[in-house]
Amino acid sequence: MAITHHVKLGKKGEQIAAQFLKSKRISIRELNFRCSLGEIDIIAEQADVIIFIEVKTRSSENYGLPEEAVNYAKQQRLIQLAMHYLQKEGMEDRSCRFDVISILMKNNKPEKIEHIVDAFSA
Repeated sequence: MAITHHVKLGKKGEQIAAQFLKSKRISIRELNFRCSLGEIDIIAEQADVIIFIEVKTRSSENYGLPEEAVNYAKQQRLIQLAMHYLQKEGMEDRSCRFDVISILMKNNKPEKIEHIVDAFSA
């Protein structure tokens, strides 16, 4: 099965986001955490806070900004996934937050990276 441009762009964005987070001294716990409920792009940790991160990458703004794709339904799914992860890891008592990393690519390179801290709440 051929990997589509959309999937390649998404994977590249996730790699860029992980590097970006590391440069900000944010520890990566998991990349592409999957379970029966779905997938979380990045799970990170900073100062005892677990951070659930959705990465959105676009090659143009023709269809809107990347972060606009994280709609209410997507937020609710991420919250469910996060609660599942915290329970699975025995970390229900840990503080957590939900961030979005928006990446706009140009000529296969990141033109703009925006890290939206506390983009939404549970």
